[in-house]
Amino acid sequence: MPMTLPSLTRRQWLAASGALALPGLPAFAHAADWPSRPIRFVVPFAPGGSSEIVARSTAAELAKTMGQNVFVENKPGAAGNIAMQEVARSDDQHTVILGHIGTLAVNPYIFDKLPYDPNKDFRPVSLLAKVPSLYVVHPDLPVKNLQDLIKLAKSKPGKLSYGSAGNGSAGHLAFEYLKMTAGIFMLHVPYKGTGPMMTDLLSGRLDAASVGAAALLPFIKSGKVRCIATGSTQRLPQLPNVPTVAEQGFPGFEMTQWYGMLAPASMAKAHVDTLAAECAKAVKAPDSVKRLQGDAAEPIGDTPQQFAQFIAKEQTRWQKVLKHAQVKPD
Repeated sequence: MPMTLPSLTRRQWLAASGALALPGLPAFAHAADWPSRPIRFVVPFAPGGSSEIVARSTAAELAKTMGQNVFVENKPGAAGNIAMQEVARSDDQHTVILGHIGTLAVNPYIFDKLPYDPNKDFRPVSLLAKVPSLYVVHPDLPVKNLQDLIKLAKSKPGKLSYGSAGNGSAGHLAFEYLKMTAGIFMLHVPYKGTGPMMTDLLSGRLDAASVGAAALLPFIKSGKVRCIATGSTQRLPQLPNVPTVAEQGFPGFEMTQWYGMLAPASMAKAHVDTLAAECAKAVKAPDSVKRLQGDAAEPIGDTPQQFAQFIAKEQTRWQKVLKHAQVKPD
């Protein structure tokens, strides 16, 4: 009597085919098993800035929906280049990095040679959030608004100082953009991260700085720094009495930092698409929205295609500013 083979469903057939797949070739049946272990989310900056706030908020929500822990690892150094190079070479399918205005739209135009290609070595996943830059001064500086600072800076060219997280950082760009627009000269003091810079600003060793709203709001509310302007297009709900730069004599001025998730180019497109969909849900989850908006960050959560287009526009914009300001790396 001939043997009758049992009929297989499509799912069972795919599973059987995957089990017999040749070594080194991906089995389609295992795509649904990703992620199979915790995801490493690298932040290319020191702890204490807006980047960490955005990353940790997103990671906490992703862990709830992806069935795996998402842990944030700060890896500062060389304006983010060290971390970007490491992640660009990663092929473990479980490592991603926080993309930023500095690493994606600034470094390509201030370094003679980068250890990574921002457009070829990574897959854009999703733009996570935008954070308006705030312009602040130490309370002992005799200025109450932006026009006061401009007047004082013009009376003492090069005598006032401002700090940033490093040459080419968002804070550096924000002040160079303001200096160029207002026609003033202030001494730039670069640091290795926002945290160390804030320490000197709070102690009075620096006169001013521009930092993302998320990292500054607690210090503004406690009176440890004075906010004289916001880089947003409209006043922030958290700081209703602080006018924008545009309101203080510079129409059209806008300065915001932005943060998005990038995957190495080696990551499978299916995994990138999964991450993008989960990121969109993560940044718009009620708890995440509350955390981000509490720090004046605007949640975005777009697609890989939209994020790629956004990066291209920002690269065009900042290439012009950097050339005018002649910004060089540390």
